[in-house]
Amino acid sequence: MRTYTLHVPEGAPRGDARALEQAHIVRDGFSWGAFAFTVLWFVRHRLWLAALLVLVGLAALGFAGRALGLSPFAALVAVGLASLLIGMEASSLRRWTYGRRGKPARDAVIAGSQEEAELKAAARWLDAEAAPGVATPVASRPAPRRGDDAVIGLFPASEGGR
Repeated sequence: MRTYTLHVPEGAPRGDARALEQAHIVRDGFSWGAFAFTVLWFVRHRLWLAALLVLVGLAALGFAGRALGLSPFAALVAVGLASLLIGMEASSLRRWTYGRRGKPARDAVIAGSQEEAELKAAARWLDAEAAPGVATPVASRPAPRRGDDAVIGLFPASEGGR
């Protein structure tokens, strides 16, 4: 099961079907596409600024490796580690870009697939009476009362001077 975030236009009222048509669902976690294709993955998702930042970062890494005189194996390891970092942070950069464009994360769902996440998010968004993250109250017994001299933490009540 994965976590997915729902991004809808800012200011859209809950239950608005037109806002749901402009929504994006972003899967949280490692992105194999971003790991393997780096800049092309960002361009495919129309994340222009993030693609530019990744391209500049990879170019700077290449120039730094050449200036330091790294061996080809060390350069390959550095590029592999940079790709690993990009794969781990791709969904965060995608959420950041949508938030910058006026589509902040408004809900999160847990689902087994993208389709299931879309169905759950749409059902929760269109249910205008239910607020996300608000659990229904469960009847429970009241907490026991403690006396005025009860000790909280590791420090006992003062017993006078030393």
